[in-house]
Amino acid sequence: MITIDNHLVFTEIEEVLDPRHTALVIIDAQNDFCAPDGMFAKNGSDMSAIPPAVANIRRLIDAARPAGAMVIYIQNQKMAKNKSVSGAWLRFVTARAGLLETQYCCLIGSPGAEIIDELKPEPDDIVVKKWRSSSFVGTNLDMILRNNGIRTTLCCGFITQGCVESTARDAGFYDYYPVVVEDAVGNYHKALHEASLFVQRSRYDVVPTERVLQVWEKSVPQLRR
Repeated sequence: MITIDNHLVFTEIEEVLDPRHTALVIIDAQNDFCAPDGMFAKNGSDMSAIPPAVANIRRLIDAARPAGAMVIYIQNQKMAKNKSVSGAWLRFVTARAGLLETQYCCLIGSPGAEIIDELKPEPDDIVVKKWRSSSFVGTNLDMILRNNGIRTTLCCGFITQGCVESTARDAGFYDYYPVVVEDAVGNYHKALHEASLFVQRSRYDVVPTERVLQVWEKSVPQLRR
């Protein structure tokens, strides 16, 4: 830690990931994105990168709770008949994300919008509903983080170059320390996944699951395997 013009700046990853001020932000771990019978799988997307990322998210959740880190789920939502989107957003969804105009990814109340069984929230966990790629746009995430003394957002989930990167970037703009867990994020295109992580490493911390667990184990010895 150093001081610059009276600002304390974390310089070590152990300081950044201190569980007392870290929130594990699990982004869009939902059936439409991750399940074998979800919308992207049905559309023929390559799902091979999803299960390994889910397994590492599970490890992070199981370590976060005893370590004292906050657990926050982000749940993508869409209103019926496209009432929550614009023409610009529909262009992205149809032309860029590859979904048909008649499909409703993560439609409110649908099975596709539900968080996958492997990562279901517990009663005390917080679930933030979101409407765009960034978990900060149009949500109460910033208020929740600040009210609970959070300084670091530990981002995992889906999709790497989309909602994960958008959330991590905005976390930095909202003056949090963004950290992305490189093996607990995934998507359907390896090249885009790797390109996104390459760019993100140039801006903030990108670390593997094991590094996070090593830091948390120092605070909570019973986590040691």
